[in-house]
Amino acid sequence: MSRIGKQPVTVPAGVKASVSNGVVHVEGPKGKLDYTLGAGVQAAIQDGKVVVSIVGSDNQTRANFGTARARINNMVEGVTKGWKRSLELFGVGYNAKIQGQALTLAVGFSHEVKMDLPKEVKCNVVKNTIELESADRELVGTVAARIRKVQPPEPYLGKGIKFTEEKVRRKAGKTGKKA
Repeated sequence: MSRIGKQPVTVPAGVKASVSNGVVHVEGPKGKLDYTLGAGVQAAIQDGKVVVSIVGSDNQTRANFGTARARINNMVEGVTKGWKRSLELFGVGYNAKIQGQALTLAVGFSHEVKMDLPKEVKCNVVKNTIELESADRELVGTVAARIRKVQPPEPYLGKGIKFTEEKVRRKAGKTGKKA
């Protein structure tokens, strides 16, 4: 059984949490989030904490147990502090522009790539860095992965879009031809 799932999630001051019909609702200063519990998992509010309990004993239920607790914890942290992810652009002429909720990328193609961002995600572009912020951790990660997928970093010159904390393993190029 999951050791993570057994730990209760503390709800800080200024955050409201409720459970109804298998859906956990969390509301705080950074926004509102909902999570539908998986099969065989229940949640309850006790003494300002969200306690997750397991109903069945099959493998999927035990997996849902730990996942539900982790997702609820991420929701509570998201509505209090928020989640951030940043990407860097490397390459000559590579840049990004934000216009409303649309991100325009110029990353070496014959055309600019335009991506519509969800309204829950705030985007900021500073020089060659794209910063994403939202209360929903999964949404921030998904949007960041979609942006990176447009032009992933390549191993020879390092050109492309990468996460700020990502290390790109570089390969040696071709050697000169001997006469």
